[in-house]
Amino acid sequence: MTGVTSQRLMVLDTASMYFRAFYGVPDSFRAPDGTPVNAVRGLVDFIARLVGEYQPTHLVCAWDNDWRPQWRVDLVPSYKAHRVEAVTGAGAPDIEEVPDPLETQIPIILEVLDALDIAVVGADGYEADDVIGTLATGASMPVDVVTGDRDLFQLVDDAAGVRVLYIARGVGRHERVTEAVVREKYAVEPRQYADFATLRGDASDGLPGVAGVGEKTAATLLQRFDDLDGILAAVDDPDSDLGPGPRGKIKAARDYLAVAPEVVAVARDLDLGTFDASLPLSPPDHARIVELSARWGLDSPLARVVTAMAERQSSEE
Repeated sequence: MTGVTSQRLMVLDTASMYFRAFYGVPDSFRAPDGTPVNAVRGLVDFIARLVGEYQPTHLVCAWDNDWRPQWRVDLVPSYKAHRVEAVTGAGAPDIEEVPDPLETQIPIILEVLDALDIAVVGADGYEADDVIGTLATGASMPVDVVTGDRDLFQLVDDAAGVRVLYIARGVGRHERVTEAVVREKYAVEPRQYADFATLRGDASDGLPGVAGVGEKTAATLLQRFDDLDGILAAVDDPDSDLGPGPRGKIKAARDYLAVAPEVVAVARDLDLGTFDASLPLSPPDHARIVELSARWGLDSPLARVVTAMAERQSSEE
């Protein structure tokens, strides 16, 4: 491997990608025994495409050990509530609504990633976003974050080489999000994005936002007062240049604004333990890849990802 300047870490928001694969790849793709493998196939093809295009030296699949952490729900009870399926029984947890044909494929996804020697990293009590935040903040190399979640725009940092490969329109049509892109789209800096999302709210995460404050007003407030603390200070200062409309809306949302920023901000300092994020030029156990290819009917996608890994050889010599 060459010097640090040529190294690049790619971090995948894995659930975001396998959900997208499940809904985007026909469910006619089945293993020889009839097990659906469309999500597995799609995810592996996504990885092959991204590794081929960006040639990362390090790759991590960030995992949701807890997709809806209780500590976030305690702060904002509506957090992701619409995604919950109640499980009956005393002490039974709520679980995320995952279609059965996708649930069946998740163990296969983990088996395939292990065979490819791709690190899967999660943290108990935290979401994949928090793992991604920690990895992106602590990396000693440029980082590409692959996600369909706008919340991770808060991590974009040109100076540190952190950008988001935003896959909302599909992996094949992904957008490279830098500081300039965030400014152009939302009229705020990436460091302001978490406060922007807190003010605006996000229906997909069950965050109500401040009633009457949309994207334009949120951006204007942050342009004038820099961050949420500055906005709240202006609300409390009768002499501040803040109109009665926004002042009243922010005042009415004080309880929400006291807790929501902690929910929206991704963690950046988790203890993720020890793992090797280096992406090998070829899987260490070729026979296992052959066996998985045959068992799950994944010959073509696994061949593509193995080829993409191998083609990085010339860039590392």
